[in-house]
Amino acid sequence: FEKPSAIQQRAIRPIVIGRDVIAQAQSGTGKTATFAIAILQALDISVRETQVLTLSPTRELAVQIQKVVLALGDYLNVQCHSCIGGTNLGEDIRKLDFGQHVVSGTPGRVFDMIRRRTLRTRSIKILVLDEADEMLNKGFKEQIYDVYRYLPPATQVVLISATLPHEILEMTSKFMTDPVRILVKRDELTLEGIKQFFVAVEREEWKFDTLCDLYDTLTITQAVIFCNTKRKVDWLTEKMREANFTVSSMHGDMPQKERDAIMKEFRSGQYRVLITTDVWARGIDVQQVSGENLLYAPTHSSEHLWS
Repeated sequence: FEKPSAIQQRAIRPIVIGRDVIAQAQSGTGKTATFAIAILQALDISVRETQVLTLSPTRELAVQIQKVVLALGDYLNVQCHSCIGGTNLGEDIRKLDFGQHVVSGTPGRVFDMIRRRTLRTRSIKILVLDEADEMLNKGFKEQIYDVYRYLPPATQVVLISATLPHEILEMTSKFMTDPVRILVKRDELTLEGIKQFFVAVEREEWKFDTLCDLYDTLTITQAVIFCNTKRKVDWLTEKMREANFTVSSMHGDMPQKERDAIMKEFRSGQYRVLITTDVWARGIDVQQVSGENLLYAPTHSSEHLWS
């Protein structure tokens, strides 16, 4: 961090003083650090109970939030657990019984833990809904409402969303009281020092050869290739391996243990290229990914900021 981003300058204080907040912000704005910094100030570390709950659309994002909270709260001795599907249920129960100040999870597993009375909600002060539009797109609306019903009436709500469709506004009217609204414009995305290029390819079947040409030409530390379907991920992975490129791949149909292993291998530098869907695109940070991070058949180009 060199200086606070636009959203950090505007949103941290309202959250700290206890206001409900609606922040319309894209990936790449520094939003995760925004609410992580704010919620850490609300914690009573001497009370080993869940005081902040964050909900995210993907398991990877929930884990990323956990890592940010633990990193920023290192000297506070904060306890933060990622509560996500596809992982060992017994481990979740053990961790929650031990006591966690912050729980970062996906709506399905979090609601399951609440129903089992393993995740106790009586001390929760803040609910963070990260990438709320994506959670609704993935069909989590009912589970979000179910979770909210178990929270104390005075729970502060922080909602972060790239877009604000009718369903989001309906949710804010039910969950929030006089919220502060913050809009981060597209030109305020954190793109300093980042160069973006595109290659215009006239036909779909030419994309693979163009991609191979780029990899033969450029010096790449590590790169991520985003595809717009899981089938495209599998197809491209097979084609690149046939062309003797060493690549790994990941998408939402893979078991959680396999996805975790692939992420660990990529972060450690075992693989130079990761082919994936937008399960990885939003809010995930790997420092060593180089400037030649590539995009294959994008659906939402504004979400893919890379460094």
